[in-house]
Amino acid sequence: MPDIGQFHPQIVHFIVALGFVGVAIRIVSLTGRLAWTKPAGAAILIIAAGAGFAAAQSGHDAHGPVERIPGVREHVEEHEELGESARNLFLLVGLVEIGALGLRKKEKIRRGLFAVSAVVGVIGCYVLYEAAEHGGEIVYQYAGGVGTRSGDTADVRHLLVAGLYQEARAAREAGRTDEAARLTEELARQAPNDPEIAILAVTSTLRDRHDAAGALAALATLQTPAGNPRLAIQKDLLLAEAFTALGQPDSARTILQELVREFPESRAVKAALEKAGS
Repeated sequence: MPDIGQFHPQIVHFIVALGFVGVAIRIVSLTGRLAWTKPAGAAILIIAAGAGFAAAQSGHDAHGPVERIPGVREHVEEHEELGESARNLFLLVGLVEIGALGLRKKEKIRRGLFAVSAVVGVIGCYVLYEAAEHGGEIVYQYAGGVGTRSGDTADVRHLLVAGLYQEARAAREAGRTDEAARLTEELARQAPNDPEIAILAVTSTLRDRHDAAGALAALATLQTPAGNPRLAIQKDLLLAEAFTALGQPDSARTILQELVREFPESRAVKAALEKAGS
């Protein structure tokens, strides 16, 4: 069987949607009020069984790189066990639904099978929810598969950049400015040609290191891309902030006044000018 691990995120959404909708329709069908729910429930739940099998298989194919992340193996194993249990339950539901299709002339037995399908389906939905929740924890708490699923080195670099940025931000919010500066410097080393990260590095120099002169020197060589007014504004705001820190408020106001003329709708520029006392 071909490796379908790369499609795991897409496939699991099908089983979640089909499973919950199919079971809900099957429960409604037991009331006998909406005749269309009987065939609709059967069709959706049979497809859900197939989707459950594909989801479990794609999960097996995808788990290798994720399990190698330190501290994640146990969570991946729990996720897999729940996924396999959900697959088995929905396969059972699918078989019951197929059996019911062959008993159209035996309505009582058919109705009983529908009831069994609904009960097993409800259990399956609970297990499916737990599997999905564990999968979400692996992705969002441990970055399982994020930046590594494709095997592209550029994606791995994106993961590292995101981690450094978030860790630096958390350190800054916690008051650990030296650590925030160190992480931001590493971030700048990882992406030396990214102007957005260059702006972050200057901001860290100014606010974490409290090195206004160093920030001015960095800004003097920083080139923002044409057609990106947001970065141009950020650069000049940092220039004004650095001049203020160096005790040169007149230079700061001159920069801000020019920014107001160039970007009259920018709230950040207006707020900075008001703060500068002009």
